[in-house]
Amino acid sequence: MGSGTGIGRVRGLGSAKSGVHHWWMQRVTAAANLLLGIWLVASLLRLPLYDYRALMLWLSSPWASVPLMLAILSIFYHLRLGLQVLIEDYLHDYSRFGAIVLLNFYAIGGGALALFSVLKIALAGASA
Repeated sequence: MGSGTGIGRVRGLGSAKSGVHHWWMQRVTAAANLLLGIWLVASLLRLPLYDYRALMLWLSSPWASVPLMLAILSIFYHLRLGLQVLIEDYLHDYSRFGAIVLLNFYAIGGGALALFSVLKIALAGASA
């Protein structure tokens, strides 16, 4: 069997061969989110108190702040991948381009804000 009609091959209407990477990245980030989510819940349950000082002490440790920053990166990337598929499936014409641009701004901005918040606490230590 061929790969479509002759006119389809000429117009380039065949497989884009780029969906596999996107699909794998969704699965990898989902697995990372699951593992990091389990780590987060287990870490928070092990805290003796749930007050401001205890959380600041916990987050000032690199053993807590680094996995939390990895979780932030994974979550926002996974969010962008999933919503991009939704936008590509249900929006058409020029609104698709604008929605993907807004999605990228949102994902990068939200991730940067979350990373900044964790870094501010982690680098300031528990002195604040």
